[in-house]
Amino acid sequence: MPERDPIHVGTGEPIVLLHPFLCSQNVWRTVADQLADTGRFEVFAPTMPGHNGGTRSGTWFLETSALVDDVERRMDKLGWDTAHIVGNSLGGWVAFELERRGRARTLTGIAPAGGWGQHAATKYETVLKFLLGGPALVAARLIGPRILEYPGVRRIATLPVSGPADGPSHADLVALVDDATHCTAYVQLLVKTLRLPGLLELANVAAPTHLVLCEKDRVFPTPRGNRYFIDNLPKDTRVTRLPGLGHIPMLEAPGQITELISEFVDEHTERKRAVPPAG
Repeated sequence: MPERDPIHVGTGEPIVLLHPFLCSQNVWRTVADQLADTGRFEVFAPTMPGHNGGTRSGTWFLETSALVDDVERRMDKLGWDTAHIVGNSLGGWVAFELERRGRARTLTGIAPAGGWGQHAATKYETVLKFLLGGPALVAARLIGPRILEYPGVRRIATLPVSGPADGPSHADLVALVDDATHCTAYVQLLVKTLRLPGLLELANVAAPTHLVLCEKDRVFPTPRGNRYFIDNLPKDTRVTRLPGLGHIPMLEAPGQITELISEFVDEHTERKRAVPPAG
């Protein structure tokens, strides 16, 4: 699994895009380019450790903190003390932890993971879903992307990631299969999820926060899959619900996700500029 260079495009306000479990930076390619094309944003999308194209995890006990450490090191290398952090699913969990460490100017969590306590039913349901998908991953690893040509397989592949039956493009599905079958952190992160609680102290989130929920999300279905966030995040958290979209909406509606991110970042960037300097 060779390590790949992260996506790094554009100039302007710094934005970090973090991908879901089993995926890679590839899921952000279109959105990253669209954000950069506005001329207002410098966009950085790395692949996290243990995922296809990321660094090796180096441990059997890969905890969320190790993923956060990796993103922090990358931000430090860029000279970014803070950035606008956007994360989807596992990337959303990492985004909240980065905010806890003071690295987020704003925080956008798109169908974020980690919305459970130590022994919440939602946690065990989520792990079970990924375990049940294990045989399909083994088959895809043995057969390769041509498995998508088998009857019914395309629909099975789109169920976890998209709302509509047709789902992402064929090229995106091929990339997803390649990423999922080369994720060395599959077992490690599921074990970590079972061992530890999810996100704690959400009421203490201080950065402007945008929680984005997807109507057709089959990984964290509404309402039980996101009730923890609704109940525990600060009352001023913005909540946007995306009708008809699944768990990885940037593959189905990249333009909509680009607009959602850019508007939230612009709103808080412009507000900061509008405040006159002290003194």
